[in-house]
Amino acid sequence: MAGYRKLSRTSAQRKALLRNQVTNLLANGKIVTTEAKAKEVRKMAESLIAMAVREKDNFETVKVTAKVARKDADGKRVKEVKDGKKVTVYDEVEKEIKKDMPSRLHARRQMMKVFYPVKFVPTENAGKKKNTKNVDLVDKMFNEIAPKYANRNGGYTRIVKIGLRKGDAAMEVLLELV
Repeated sequence: MAGYRKLSRTSAQRKALLRNQVTNLLANGKIVTTEAKAKEVRKMAESLIAMAVREKDNFETVKVTAKVARKDADGKRVKEVKDGKKVTVYDEVEKEIKKDMPSRLHARRQMMKVFYPVKFVPTENAGKKKNTKNVDLVDKMFNEIAPKYANRNGGYTRIVKIGLRKGDAAMEVLLELV
């Protein structure tokens, strides 16, 4: 017997379907799908959440000096003339950044292999490209989802049966984060 459900798809289609559903589950908090798909998505999602919980505090803060372009009131770069050329003026700024330890960096890369890029579109701009934001789902995993489940040993998702789907009578379920 196989260790996973094949879902009547080729391996590439199955992998894309599961990646898409895991991405949507962790971005939105819940999805509606069939029971067989939900059970497979649950496996992937729970392992990713467990990885995030394990590595959530595995970083160090480092002070770094960086060159940042000086900007005027309109947000445009300030330029000055040197030797007959316009040159951007830079200021040195000291910042604190989070530096991942090797195991957290590995976990981050493992998550990036699974997640698709996610764009957040505000409701007032539905159907427009303006003001869309790229959501960093890996960062959301470490900063929002992992602290929420820090004192929980597994069981991060819940499957609630909704009923039969009208078209093909497949059992539909709601898969949500607990």
